[in-house]
Amino acid sequence: RSSWAFTFQPSKMVKVKAHELRTKSKQDILKQLDELKTELRELRVAKVTAGAPNKLSKIKVTRKAIARTLTVLNQTQREHVRKHYEGKKYKPIDLRAKKTRAIRRKLSPFEASQKTVKQQKKATNFPNLPFAVKA
Repeated sequence: RSSWAFTFQPSKMVKVKAHELRTKSKQDILKQLDELKTELRELRVAKVTAGAPNKLSKIKVTRKAIARTLTVLNQTQREHVRKHYEGKKYKPIDLRAKKTRAIRRKLSPFEASQKTVKQQKKATNFPNLPFAVKA
């Protein structure tokens, strides 16, 4: 047996709250994530070795805490990338507006208003003449 299994003390972590995670730095979140993963590893070892029932019930809480920290990490990362690309001509595909395929391929209002040379000539040479209808 390795010695680390006996030296590790599962932390008495309370439920991780997302709003608290948002105030922390990226390094702190990553450190906490690492701690949660090691705790989950220990709990799974305890499960295999027929550990206490309170440890088995703690597996779910730890998994949810890991998911919560990863979610906050990804959201903050996307937020920073979104700020970086704000006002630029091209954005990464996952940051663009989803909408529908047809809407994404639709001509822009500027492109739709463009006229061909033939249309321009016809408009200048044969303007729409006003006429009155006798009542």
